Amino acid sequence: MKKVILSAAIILGGLSTYATSTIDINQLNGSVNGMQQEFKEIKLEEVPQAVIVALAADFENAILNKAHVNAEQEYKLEITVEGSETIVYADKDGNWIEKE
Repeated sequence: MKKVILSAAIILGGLSTYATSTIDINQLNGSVNGMQQEFKEIKLEEVPQAVIVALAADFENAILNKAHVNAEQEYKLEITVEGSETIVYADKDGNWIEKE
């Protein structure tokens, strides 16, 4: 009798591993892409003066290569400082934003 109960427990335990849920990779990628904010490229002349002033004050000799903006009026600036290219983010008032 003990063997029958033990065998049933082992079989049921083995079957329960097949009942675990799986994560759909496409679903996960969709939610990650949804979290990323989309920036659209704009002309350099469209960057607000406050952002230009902050750039000149905090990054001496920086060259603004490209500018992008998102729906929340956050600016992604591709700049060159002393020969190295970097990306910085600012809000419409010229305050720097930390992004990854």
